[in-house]
Amino acid sequence: MRPTPTIPTIEQIQRAWQRFDGHIRETPSWEWVGHRVDRLKPAGSTLMLKLELLQHTGTFKPRGALTVMRELTPEQLERGIVGVSAGNHGMAIAFAASRLGTRATVVMPKTANPARVAACRALGAATELTDDIATAFARAEVMQAEGKFFVHPFEGPLTALGTATLGLEFLRQVGKLDALIVAIGGGGLAAGVACAVKQLQPKCRIYGVEPVGADTMRRSFEAGSPQAIDAVRTIADSLGAPAAMPHSFELCRNHIDELVQVTDDELCSAMALLFADAKLAVEPAGAASTAAMLQLGDRLADQRVGIIVCGANVDPDTHAECLQRGRDGIV
Repeated sequence: MRPTPTIPTIEQIQRAWQRFDGHIRETPSWEWVGHRVDRLKPAGSTLMLKLELLQHTGTFKPRGALTVMRELTPEQLERGIVGVSAGNHGMAIAFAASRLGTRATVVMPKTANPARVAACRALGAATELTDDIATAFARAEVMQAEGKFFVHPFEGPLTALGTATLGLEFLRQVGKLDALIVAIGGGGLAAGVACAVKQLQPKCRIYGVEPVGADTMRRSFEAGSPQAIDAVRTIADSLGAPAAMPHSFELCRNHIDELVQVTDDELCSAMALLFADAKLAVEPAGAASTAAMLQLGDRLADQRVGIIVCGANVDPDTHAECLQRGRDGIV
């Protein structure tokens, strides 16, 4: 039998948003109009961008981290928290820890972008570097056994409750949508956003987007259970979850209508378009929804389409390389 996931109600999502108590920004939404995107977008469509890249730390991640950590007891906060991350989740738990008066340790693989390691430290976290992501999780388990509370990067009811606030906020800002496009890594963002949107607008078609080189959720949908991949092979490292997890998988399977896969070239082209036409400098993961919109093309004709721009933590050199790779046909 399939497990029944805990689906947050709209009332619970509203209360979670209120409990942010000013620590989370209400990021803006914006209708995307420009001569480049008007030439490339689905015919007759209206594109509404949710600018979550303007959130604290540059991604949606603090919504889930703060929601999880607000439930900790004073004793748990006193002992500190630990997380595993290549960057964005680490920054989020560092930010949340600073707001809640506790200490965060982020265990990171040595392959993590140095700019993201530095950002975690600048936000107040202690960092430990390990050989790879597997050893990072093993080290975090040791710290958890020693008393620190482990904050998972994407899994769990409270994480989904936190990310659901983004879906609620978006629809409150833009009203009716015919389609919504959201990136999938481990599924924490997509799970929360999708369950909020489907409760408020059941007819809105939700597309989840994965890189071709990190198709964990596609494999899980096809198998009917959470699956793993042997390696992450995409420039969108923020979407490179090595395995799906039960709760986020079930929420995604219950609420996402279709999965779309995008290549690294498509991600680079979407980054170039966002930079040239919307003046947004995003990381590859932050361009995934735009890449899917371009790929879906006239399947979205004459529709109001919501596009979540989920993150912007990219160093200048990597951003420039991606823009150079994706500029043909954009400028």
